Amino acid sequence: MLIGVPKEIKDNEYRVAMTPGGVAQLVAAGHRVLVQSGAGEGSSFPDESYAALGATIVGSAAEAWSAAMVVKVKEPQPVEYGFMRPDLLLFTYLHLAAEEGLTRAMMERGPTGIAYETVELPNGHLPLLTPMSEVAGRMATQVGAHYLERSHGGRGKLLGGVPGVRAADVIVIGGGVVGTNAAQIALGMGANVTIIDRDLERLRFLDEVLHGRLTTLASNPLSVAEAVSRADLVIGSVLIKGAKAPMLVTREMIETMKPGSVVVDVAVDQGGCIETTRPTSHSSPTFLVGDVVHYGVTNMPGAVPRTSTYALSNATLPYVVKLARAGAEAAIQRDPGLALGVNTYRGKVTYPAVAEAFGLEYTPLSSLLGESAPAAKK
Repeated sequence: MLIGVPKEIKDNEYRVAMTPGGVAQLVAAGHRVLVQSGAGEGSSFPDESYAALGATIVGSAAEAWSAAMVVKVKEPQPVEYGFMRPDLLLFTYLHLAAEEGLTRAMMERGPTGIAYETVELPNGHLPLLTPMSEVAGRMATQVGAHYLERSHGGRGKLLGGVPGVRAADVIVIGGGVVGTNAAQIALGMGANVTIIDRDLERLRFLDEVLHGRLTTLASNPLSVAEAVSRADLVIGSVLIKGAKAPMLVTREMIETMKPGSVVVDVAVDQGGCIETTRPTSHSSPTFLVGDVVHYGVTNMPGAVPRTSTYALSNATLPYVVKLARAGAEAAIQRDPGLALGVNTYRGKVTYPAVAEAFGLEYTPLSSLLGESAPAAKK
């Protein structure tokens, strides 16, 4: 198969979808890989490192997108919509439930869109979302500590305090992969950490494995409101597979926070779980709502591309190999978890949460491929 790796063009996005080692594995299996010149520079992979392992370096995005399968990191940007076509297999993060324009463009242009974030394992885990959730969770605490500094608009509070001075209060909304990693870093820095989640078994598990100044709370509007009102840093980390994030922190709650407090909504790429957040970029990462600093960068891991590229490629490469070897339709029919990653196919929306987000018709993938393809859960 001919596989394309374009250069990412989202604001300050330095990751690349494939490492030179991944190229070597695909080339050894008989595939051809087109890497756009400069695609790996942000992750410290020069063109020469790809070429030395068998990649063909191409000078333009159009050439990279001409491949049968395009492997990316972030969702296509509007200037890339024209590259999509019916015979294209696009394998990347899509987050369509928060991107109506992209959803409609994919319906119009007809590519097979497999979203990293909805590929599942038999146990329900999300293997291609997990590595970037780990990075984003750890970064969320790091970023929050940075913006708590007075010179960056915050309260001027050290996350871990010092002897005789109270540490900061960090509230983590959601105890999944992002929330757990955020809490780990915050606890390691000595903060007072509260994790809020609706899953009591998850809270019991976190209470057993995390150590430090940790409190766990069952999620309800009152417990969230009370926690937010005393927070120095709120980290939003709620996820519903493939769907728009639920709004759990209201504007009224944010208005109770102390001046100079900080909000980091990691769920912003799925619409956000905090009412006052909106998408921002690495070039302009924060804004104020009242006196509360808000951080809403939608591609947080792009700031640490060397780590992120390796972590992502470790997870995605086995699926790329599978798709390249068997072709999209055969691979999807053989792997039910991979089939759940298919969000669009032949101009149809095949993931129910995406269709529901925009009032579009949902078409089960099984009706397009045959009964061997599983349908996503409604």
